[in-house]
Amino acid sequence: MKKPFYFLSPLFLFLLIAIASKAQNTNAPHVNHLAVYVTDLQRSAEFYEKIMELQQIPEPFHDGKHVWLKIGEHSQLHIISGATADVPHDINVHLAFSVPSLEEFIKHLKAEKIKYGNFGQNSETPQLRADGIKQVYLQDPDGYWIEVNDDKF
Repeated sequence: MKKPFYFLSPLFLFLLIAIASKAQNTNAPHVNHLAVYVTDLQRSAEFYEKIMELQQIPEPFHDGKHVWLKIGEHSQLHIISGATADVPHDINVHLAFSVPSLEEFIKHLKAEKIKYGNFGQNSETPQLRADGIKQVYLQDPDGYWIEVNDDKF
């Protein structure tokens, strides 16, 4: 009685893997890059490198108006110079990054004297999302909002 089960088990596992791979749409879009339009390229590049700890990568323009930063295996943040003024941005429109330890990242923000808070910006206590993920919000030099959370993707 046990032999058929062991015989079918690898076949069953193979079928599950095949079904799961078919369920994933390999034609679905993926994030390639995000872009922010800034008033001071150097100021913004320093912020994203020093505060957000992103790595600068080569950019193809070489015109002094672009800085590219790695934000994922095949994803970048493009900082583009040319905005004439810092304009207010709504917190609902934000970039979101996950870190291994939100507590360590908050220590880093405090050491760098970077203002951060919950969604309402009325407390430095991390906010707990409905799915149990802790998060804080901060702004870059041009006022773009950034969420930093402890999602364990």
